[in-house]
Amino acid sequence: MTQYSDYFGPEGLRVRGTVLIVPGRGETRSTYTRFGRRLAADAYRVRVIDAPDLDTEDLTALATRLSEAAEDTAADDGVVRPLVLVGADSGAAAVAALLDREPGVRPDAVVLAGLPGRSPGTAATAGTWDEELDVRTSCPAHRGALTEDPEVRRGSLDDAVPEAVLGAAYDSETAVPTLLLVGDADPLADHEALAHAAKSRVAARLSVVHGAHHDVLNDLQHRSAAAEIVTFLETLRNDLRPLVTVRSSAW
Repeated sequence: MTQYSDYFGPEGLRVRGTVLIVPGRGETRSTYTRFGRRLAADAYRVRVIDAPDLDTEDLTALATRLSEAAEDTAADDGVVRPLVLVGADSGAAAVAALLDREPGVRPDAVVLAGLPGRSPGTAATAGTWDEELDVRTSCPAHRGALTEDPEVRRGSLDDAVPEAVLGAAYDSETAVPTLLLVGDADPLADHEALAHAAKSRVAARLSVVHGAHHDVLNDLQHRSAAAEIVTFLETLRNDLRPLVTVRSSAW
C-alpha cells in the first residue's frame, strides 16, 4: 500500500505550488479526498500523509516524514514552490510546533485548520458516534465518508493533544506566513487564543468560517474554506497582499 495519497492538477497546466496535508485525530488520508481534489483542480500538486500519532511519534520524526513526502512531488525529483503545509486538528498543532525547529522541511507557508484549544473547556467529551460527528461537521457527505471509512478511529477527539505540542503551536512567533482557519461553531476552538496567536506572528491571517464546525475543511462550507486557502496561496506571490479588493453594499 502506498504511504501517500496524491492529487494532480489538470494536464497541461503549470503546477502553481505543492501542498502537503497532515490529518488530525482519528482521520485517514481518505478524509481529505474531496479537499485534495479541489486544491489540485486549481493546479496545485497535493499530497496527503498519514496522521501523526503524537503519543508515539516525536516532531523530529514527523519533520522527516514531511521532508520525504515533498521529495518526489515534481518530475525532476525536486519540489515546486511555494511548498505549503496544511494541518488539521492535531495535525495543525504538530505543523505549527514544527515551525521553530530545525532540521526538517522548510515550508513557504502553513495553513492551520481547526487548531484545538489548550483550555479544558475546549476538550471533547466522550459520547456516541453521532455526538462526535456533531462536533466535527454538519455536512451529510462528510459524515457519511467518516462513518463508512473503517480506518477512521472513533472517539479519537477525546485523545489529548500533548500540552508541549499545543504550547509550541500557540506560543510560536514564526515569520512563516500562516493562515489560521477556524469555524465559528467549532466547540473545540479557543477563539481568543487563536486571535492572540494570529497577532503574535509576523505574517498571519485568521479566517473564521461562519457556521463551520471542527472539521472546517470538510464541513458544509468546504467550498468557501478551500477558496479561502487558494486565495491565501495566491497572496504568496504578491508579498501576502490580496490580489482582489472587495467593496460591496451588501453589508
